[in-house]
Amino acid sequence: MREISAKLITDTVKKLCIQAACDLPEDVERLIAAGLEKEESQFGKYSLEKILKNIKLARDEQAPMCQDTGMTVILVELGQDVRIIDGDFTEAINEGVRQGYEEGYLRKSVVADPVLDRKNTGDNTPAVIHTEIVPGDQIRIQVLPKGAGSENMGAVKMCKPSEGIEGVKDFIVQTITQAGGNPCPPVIVGVGIGGTMDKCTLLAKKALARKAGEPNPNPTYAEIEKELLERINKLGIGPQGFGGKVTALAVHIETYPTHIAMMPVCVTLNCHAARHTEAVL
Repeated sequence: MREISAKLITDTVKKLCIQAACDLPEDVERLIAAGLEKEESQFGKYSLEKILKNIKLARDEQAPMCQDTGMTVILVELGQDVRIIDGDFTEAINEGVRQGYEEGYLRKSVVADPVLDRKNTGDNTPAVIHTEIVPGDQIRIQVLPKGAGSENMGAVKMCKPSEGIEGVKDFIVQTITQAGGNPCPPVIVGVGIGGTMDKCTLLAKKALARKAGEPNPNPTYAEIEKELLERINKLGIGPQGFGGKVTALAVHIETYPTHIAMMPVCVTLNCHAARHTEAVL
């Protein structure tokens, strides 16, 4: 049994929160740069050029690349042979978020109650934490700050199995069409299919944590991702909604077995500031 201190978890989460806000991963930046080469619209090119400049400035100045530094979504793979010592696991993560948002001068955007008392908690906690127990003696922590602009444009549909894959594709494209320029495109599209209503939404979030542009390991789903990306980029929404060929950078699909009477589908979006970072302890 390997022991990992709660303080190490806190320190790691703090570092990841600041890093995610200020330093866009190379995989996303590379797709944006490739999009600039493909884009034909002058407004679209202008937008992508400014986005790339902003990414560099944020990295050089260690300042947030977007004023909405998001609600902190954290995906944890917790090794079954790990024992957390000297503190509470959940509180260690939330303390890391608290310290990261305070020391990184990141905007705090979380309200205490969703309806009755929308008072800011003042430190961007609590985080949204998804923990999966896995074999081994390590902890993998992925941090995905989710801004509201893109998160608000997501959708869930309890599709009928008879709709088949064509119905799923149409729902995904329809969701992007309705979103328009609101999620600050070019976007990365995360899709979860299967499980239950809650499971498919988690799958969609996990899809966003995948390296940008990395295809699904199942060749059939990889082809569907490619087809959907082409369909979405023919919508004409373009960078920042100004029109053009580059509405999405990637489509990622994750699946899970489901009930014979169901086919739940979730579409969740990351804006061009597709922030995701991780560490393994």
